[in-house]
Amino acid sequence: MRFWLRTEEMALEEMVQRLNAVSKHTDEIMHQDIVPLCAADIQDQLKKRFAYLSGGRGQDGSPVITFPDYPAFSEIPDKEFQNVMTYLTSIPSLQDTGIGFILVIDRRRDKWTSVKASVLRIAASFPANLQLVLVLRPTGFFQRTLSDIAFKFNRDDFKMKVPVIMLSSVPDLHGYIDKSQLTEDLGGTLDYCHSRWLCQRTAIESFALMVKQTAQMLQSFGTELAETELPNDVQSTSSVLCAHTEKKDKAKEDLRLALKEGHSVLESLGELQAEGSEPGVNQDQLDNQATVQRLLAQLNETEAAFDEFWAKHQQKLEQCLQLRHFEQGFREVKAVLDAVCQKIATFTDIGNSLAHVEHLLRDLASFEEKSGVSVERARALSLDGEQLIENKHYAVDSIRPKCQELRHLCDQFSAEIVRRRGLLGKSLELHRRLETSLKWCDEGIYLLASQPVDKCQSQDGAEAALQEIEKFLETSAENKIQELNTIYKEYESILNQDLMEHVRKVFQKQASMEEVFHRRQASLKKLAARQTRPVQPVAPRPEALAKSPCPSPGIRRGSENSSSEGGALRRGPYRRAKSEMSESRQGRGSAGEEEESLAILRRHVMSELLDTERAYVEELLCVLEGYASEMDNPLMAHLLSTGLHSKKDVLFGNMEEIYHFHNRIFLRELENYTDCPELVGRCFLERMEDFQIYEKYCQNKPRSESLWRQCSDCPFFQECQRKLDHKLSLDSYLLKPVQRITKYQLLLKEMLKYSKNCEGAEDLQEALSSILGILKAVNDSMHLIAITGYDGNLGDLGKLLMQGSFSVWTDHKRGHTKVKELARFKPMQRHLFLHEKAVLFCKKREENGEGYEKAPSYSYKQSLNMAAVGITENVKGDAKKFEIWYNAREEVYIVQAPTPEIKAAWVNEIRKVLTSQLQACREASQHRALEQSQSLPLPAPTSTSPSRGNSRNLKKLEERKTDPLSLEGYVSSAPLPKPPEKGKGWSKTSHSLEAPEDDGGWSSAEEQVNSSDAEEDGGLGLKKLVPGKYTVVADHEKGGPDALVVRSGDVVELVQQGDEGLWYVRDPTTGKEGWVPASSLSVQLGPSGSAQCLSSSESSPGSAVLSNSSSCSEGGQAPFSDLQG
Repeated sequence: MRFWLRTEEMALEEMVQRLNAVSKHTDEIMHQDIVPLCAADIQDQLKKRFAYLSGGRGQDGSPVITFPDYPAFSEIPDKEFQNVMTYLTSIPSLQDTGIGFILVIDRRRDKWTSVKASVLRIAASFPANLQLVLVLRPTGFFQRTLSDIAFKFNRDDFKMKVPVIMLSSVPDLHGYIDKSQLTEDLGGTLDYCHSRWLCQRTAIESFALMVKQTAQMLQSFGTELAETELPNDVQSTSSVLCAHTEKKDKAKEDLRLALKEGHSVLESLGELQAEGSEPGVNQDQLDNQATVQRLLAQLNETEAAFDEFWAKHQQKLEQCLQLRHFEQGFREVKAVLDAVCQKIATFTDIGNSLAHVEHLLRDLASFEEKSGVSVERARALSLDGEQLIENKHYAVDSIRPKCQELRHLCDQFSAEIVRRRGLLGKSLELHRRLETSLKWCDEGIYLLASQPVDKCQSQDGAEAALQEIEKFLETSAENKIQELNTIYKEYESILNQDLMEHVRKVFQKQASMEEVFHRRQASLKKLAARQTRPVQPVAPRPEALAKSPCPSPGIRRGSENSSSEGGALRRGPYRRAKSEMSESRQGRGSAGEEEESLAILRRHVMSELLDTERAYVEELLCVLEGYASEMDNPLMAHLLSTGLHSKKDVLFGNMEEIYHFHNRIFLRELENYTDCPELVGRCFLERMEDFQIYEKYCQNKPRSESLWRQCSDCPFFQECQRKLDHKLSLDSYLLKPVQRITKYQLLLKEMLKYSKNCEGAEDLQEALSSILGILKAVNDSMHLIAITGYDGNLGDLGKLLMQGSFSVWTDHKRGHTKVKELARFKPMQRHLFLHEKAVLFCKKREENGEGYEKAPSYSYKQSLNMAAVGITENVKGDAKKFEIWYNAREEVYIVQAPTPEIKAAWVNEIRKVLTSQLQACREASQHRALEQSQSLPLPAPTSTSPSRGNSRNLKKLEERKTDPLSLEGYVSSAPLPKPPEKGKGWSKTSHSLEAPEDDGGWSSAEEQVNSSDAEEDGGLGLKKLVPGKYTVVADHEKGGPDALVVRSGDVVELVQQGDEGLWYVRDPTTGKEGWVPASSLSVQLGPSGSAQCLSSSESSPGSAVLSNSSSCSEGGQAPFSDLQG
């Protein structure tokens, strides 16, 4: 990256040098570096033609300047004369100019006095070297004679370093200059047109100026391109590339026009040269053509220099765009891979049955298939990065680590999938072995139960039964578990406590069954060996034997009762409980009778709780496997309607999360309380937070029901219902979670009824209250999600405490008189939502529809920050009214509740919120006062207190003999503190809070002012800062390795306060962090950053008023019209 930036800087320097050379050469070609005059500047003066450069040359190549007969020569201003002379002498080449000029002064029609004045003026003002001055004297007899005499006697007046020759006629002139180098008016044959010459000079000089301006324009444009900061996103980089390309195209168009202009000038000069191929073509025309050609060469050099720079700049921008595409793809892919890795990390379950393991394997395969797209995209992106590296991209150091990270994540995902599949494969193998063993045990039990007892009394019957048993025992090697320790060792990687217990139970059942078989075998052998008088043996009758093979109750762990037993328990539990209770009362008449009866009732309530919980879990699993999983089945895709595609999460919500909670956690923990049902309240209390998942399900229920009504006739649902043999449609099962969460409070009430004097009665009561609280929270959340028009995040307002509908009057101090009167007499119907940090005013709107669509919606109107809220509990004249006022009664809202009870509940809840705020303020104030009172006179190395004593700081500054705004004094005696750990900086509530003690009222607000201790002592101490942005007021360049170099005027963010007046800050522009002196920082206050303090407003006697004097709030104010809606 640095190499590329250096390369670009070198390219820019090279282009600038080349273009500067073009400008310099252009000036040299046009002699602008010597005489900065152009024909366009003195065009009017040149048009007078009192002197002209015809292009003729003397015998030694000297340029000839002709002064034609011009009667008003003496009237020409000196400035104009000087400009024309300077310009004409700058046109020939430096070589010709060095030879010297020949002046031809035509005064044939003039007088001698005029001739003398002209010669003297020319001699005094001519700016270049002169070789010869030829004067055509007046032709009149008298003037010619006079000139001869006067010239002889006044020769010394012509103080010129070159000879002045007086010529009588034009033929005399031809003796000095060839006729081909003289114009027609001097008897020569040189073709010269002054207006044409002037047009040519103007065109050449205009083209030269265009060449110079083009070079300068390209130079500034190249500098602008090179100094453009590369954006950090794809869209901005594309915009910069397009904008630069457009500017380049415009610059190239200007170059093309300049080249076209140059070639046009060159063609016009070439046509003149072609016309003048015969004698008469002057040297100036050839010089003009050479000048234009040299200018064209400079223009071509300009274009070449810019093209080389643009190629490098364009390559940089294109590579930057490729990098931004790669980085954007990397961020997206990495986020997906991180989510995939987090998801696969949750796949820790190894299954509790064969069917469960098979289900987990299907889930894993489905997850791998869905995640495969992201993994393939990551691998493709890594290959793209490698291709960029091969193409010598300038950001190789940034691309290579990202490619390596992508490959690592993909390999890690693949390895985890293989590991998980291996574990589940092991689990599947173990459960198959356990299933086989259980099936073998069931078949053995069925075999024993099916052998007729009477037939075994005969020798033949005993032998036949013995053969059956021996034949069955021969199958034990392939069906039963041989060694328990071997199983533990072989499947050590997947065995958890539950699975080990399951294996142990299967092994015990297997051993018990074999023992029964061996006893039966020994008995039958005796009967088959000798036949005596028949006896009537009693066949073994195990309690759990069935007449046909059936799954063992041990297949599903955590349930010791079979399904038939569960069914028996569900049939009339209370009827049987009452009969047992009556029998118990008849047998005993003591107090223990009643307790035993209550215990029987508790057991039956617990039995119903467990039975319904198991049935609930089975129903959820049935829905997830029979409906939700089938939506991803390719074989069923043709039955899905278009409205159901990618809508599984909408239809089923978080049912899978609810199922896993109940199946893996709650059901198993409930089973631990089978023998002590009166303590089951603890189970609910321990898992109360997990029941919050029902809130999410209920919030999604309206969307789910709406989708079901749209797609209920879809063939997919009918086919799934047929396969599951369900009598009810899917919507009945989607209602199960809502029904279940409401069922718990009924069961807890029943259990509490029979556990009044038991140990767990308090837990049961608390669990019942918590469940009812969750139901209330679910109900409140259904109202909360119906709020529309609120711009912020409702989650930032804290927990929703209460909600309800009220009549509201408003009274604003700053409002118009008419508005205040309307507000007093016209109530508004508002639905209020009380949060921990704010109270929201909404307007309730009834909706038309069916089911959940009939639920109302709420239009947001106004919110009040609880930090600036106060209440008046009693309003004169109505026991159902109370006041909520804002910003020290700047806004007053009179609220009328439907009943006095509802009013009392709301007032109590608001009082709790304000009281908790006040208590937090007081505790913070006391804590700060305690810290200040315990501060020692000597500095403690581990102290992090932001305030110090003034004398102590001054003394330390004097000892260090340094500027108090410098860090040098701090690091000279001790090293700088270590930078804070990441994530351990200031928080929003880390500043101090104070609350005054006042028995006359209530208040709650935050204080964001600096500590007043230093101010009371004279303001010389280090100031106490609060988190936020600060302006640097003094430069700091010295310090240790952890010091931050800052300049006056920089803006920094406070991270953490340190010792000895040092603060750890972050520069938001560079991202660098380090220590700076606190005294070099000045706080920046935002729009709502006014200092807040706590105070208590006066209230009238007999009324409880919660007052607040804070003038700063987050919510702001809304006009009366907004609230009225």
